[in-house]
Amino acid sequence: MGAVLGVCSLASWIPCLCSGASCLLCRCCPNSKNSTVTRLIYAFLLLLSTIVACIMLAPGMEMQLKKVPGFCDKVVHCEELVGYRAVYRVSFAMAVFFFLFSLIMIQVKSSKDPRASVHNGFWFFKIAAIVGIMVGAFYIPEGPFTTALFAIGTCGAFCFILIQLVLLVDFAHSWNESWVERMEEGNSKCWYAALLACTGLFYTLSFIAVVLFYVFYTKPDACTENKFFISFNMLVCIAVSIISVLPKVQEHQPRSGLLQSSIITLYTMYLTWSAMSNEPERICNPSLLNIISQIAAPTSIPANVTAIVPVVPTPGPQKLQWWDAQSVVGLTVFVLCLLYSSIRSSNNSQVNKLTLSTSDSVILDDTTGTGSDGEDGEIRRVPDNEKDGVQYSYAFFHFMLFLASLYIMMTLTNWYSPDAEFKTLTSKWPAVWVKISSSWVCLLLYLWTLVAPLVLPNRDFN
Repeated sequence: MGAVLGVCSLASWIPCLCSGASCLLCRCCPNSKNSTVTRLIYAFLLLLSTIVACIMLAPGMEMQLKKVPGFCDKVVHCEELVGYRAVYRVSFAMAVFFFLFSLIMIQVKSSKDPRASVHNGFWFFKIAAIVGIMVGAFYIPEGPFTTALFAIGTCGAFCFILIQLVLLVDFAHSWNESWVERMEEGNSKCWYAALLACTGLFYTLSFIAVVLFYVFYTKPDACTENKFFISFNMLVCIAVSIISVLPKVQEHQPRSGLLQSSIITLYTMYLTWSAMSNEPERICNPSLLNIISQIAAPTSIPANVTAIVPVVPTPGPQKLQWWDAQSVVGLTVFVLCLLYSSIRSSNNSQVNKLTLSTSDSVILDDTTGTGSDGEDGEIRRVPDNEKDGVQYSYAFFHFMLFLASLYIMMTLTNWYSPDAEFKTLTSKWPAVWVKISSSWVCLLLYLWTLVAPLVLPNRDFN
C-alpha cells in the first residue's frame, strides 16, 4: 500500500515536469512568483551540472571514463587528462543549452509569448535535452575541440568575472541602503557600529591578504610580476576607496561609501591571488600545503632535535593539480553570485539596465500573493507576475548562465591548457594575464560608477 501511495505521489509531479515552473516548486516556495521560481530552477540545473563535473575529477573516475570509446585515443597520460576532458564536455553541454536558449528567447516581452512557455515550463524535455547533449559531447572527436573550447572558455570566464563584480556592487548597495534605512528608523548607533564593523572586517581581510601575498608569492630576487600585481592593485584599491567618500562624489552619488569599496577591494585581492595561483613557475606560486608547512616550521630548533625542512618549490612548470584553494573559493563566489542573481531584489538602476529588467522582489519578501491552494489532489501554482511584462530579460539571463558554464569549466580545470600534442596540461601566462586584467577592468568599472555622474552631469544615473 505504501508503495502505491509513493507511486501516486510521484505521479502527481509528472504534470509539473511537463508544464510550468509555477507548480514545480510551489510546494517548496508557496509565496514565490513565477519569475523567481524559474530562475531558481535554472540555477539548480547549473549547480547540478557543476556537481557532475566535480564527480568527473573524483579519484577512481578515470578508470570508468577510459571505457568511453575513443576518449583516450592518442593520449599518453590518459589517467591525468581524462578528468580534464570530461569536465570540458559536461560544461560544453550546459553552455550549448543556455546559449541556444539565449538566442530563442530574444525579444520575449511577456509570458503571453509562446516562447515564454518554453522558458517557464517543459522541464522534463529540457532536462532530457541537457542529458542528451552531455552524453553526445563525450563522443566528440578530440581534434581541435579542447583547444578551441579553452579559448572560448577563457573569454567567457573573463566576462562572467565582470558580471560577478556588478552583482557584488549591487549586493553592497542593497546592503548599505538596508542598514542606513534601519539607522534612520531608530537605534542608529547599533546599526552604524555594525556597518563600521563589516567595513573594517573587509579591509582587514584585504590587508592580511596583501601581507600574505608579499610573504609567500614574492622573492627578493624573483617574482617581479607578482610584486607589480600586488602593489598596483593595492594602490588602486586605496585610491578608489578615497574617491568613493569624496564630497563631490557623495553629492552626486549618495549611495556610494566605504562598505561597497571594501567589498570591491576584497574581491580584487581574490582576483589577484587567483591570477598568481596560475603562474607557471612554482617558486612564485607555492602550493597551499607548502605555505602551511612554512607557517608551521619552527623558527628555532633545539640541537638534539632533527629539523623538518619544508619542501621548497623548484623552478619549472606547474604540475597538474585539481581542487586547490583558489578553485574552492572561486566555486564559492560563483554559487553565491548565482543564487543572488536568481533571487535578488535590486533597486540599482544600473544593474537593471544590465539585465534589461524591472525591479523584482526577493523570494523571501515575495508575499504579496500566494499560490492557489486548490483542493486535495489539485496542482498548486504560484502566480504569474509576467503577464504584462517580463521581470527580467530571458535572453540575457540564459546568456549569463552560458558564461557561468564556461567560468565553471575554467575554474574546475584551474585554467590549465593542453600542449600542442595534448600530452600534458600546464598553467600558462595567458591565464594569468586574463585574470589580472579582469581585476583591472573590475576596478575601472567600479571607478566609473563613482565618477560617471560628475563626468556626464546631464545624464540620469539614479
